Amino acid sequence: MIRRLVLASACLLMLSSCAQLNQFQALRNVDFAIDGIQQANLAGVNLSNIETSSDVRPMDLLRLGQAASSGSLPLSFDLMLGADNPQTNGTAQMLELDWTLFLQDRETVSGVFNRSVTFPAGQRSVVPISIQLDLVPFFGNNIGELLNIATALAGQETPGASTIRLVATPTIQTPIGPIRYPNPITIVSTSVGGSGR
Repeated sequence: MIRRLVLASACLLMLSSCAQLNQFQALRNVDFAIDGIQQANLAGVNLSNIETSSDVRPMDLLRLGQAASSGSLPLSFDLMLGADNPQTNGTAQMLELDWTLFLQDRETVSGVFNRSVTFPAGQRSVVPISIQLDLVPFFGNNIGELLNIATALAGQETPGASTIRLVATPTIQTPIGPIRYPNPITIVSTSVGGSGR
């Protein structure tokens, strides 16, 4: 009887481990990429229709200059995280995503996206991550440089890797409960699947 219980327990453990590995593999096969920036706002100035710093109106430029001189230039935006799940892959469920934002190759703020997202096989999903940071502590109060950084983010549909990247660690759902991804992934404006992880 004891041998049967041990054998049954071992089989259940093996099944759970296989299911867990399948979930890990499912998420590994999802290609993440930065699709762009939406709802960008710099110290109260809407950057939606601004592609370069020369597009900023004089009154807004004065406002931003005063804000930078006071030691604070808050930037908020929604980073649109695209996720392609191949048709041959199973459904992957992400419970949360720990992330760190890099601008101009400089580490800035970190946060947690804590909403459950399901990535159906054969579909592209878009996950909006709301980000807020003050540019001055990271880049100083040179309004010209700060404007270039902010408008580069807002004006590019697919920001380049040298401008923005996200280092993230997903937590996924498995039959034995939530499992945090063992290694962080780097997400840029092109997919980072396979050897990039």
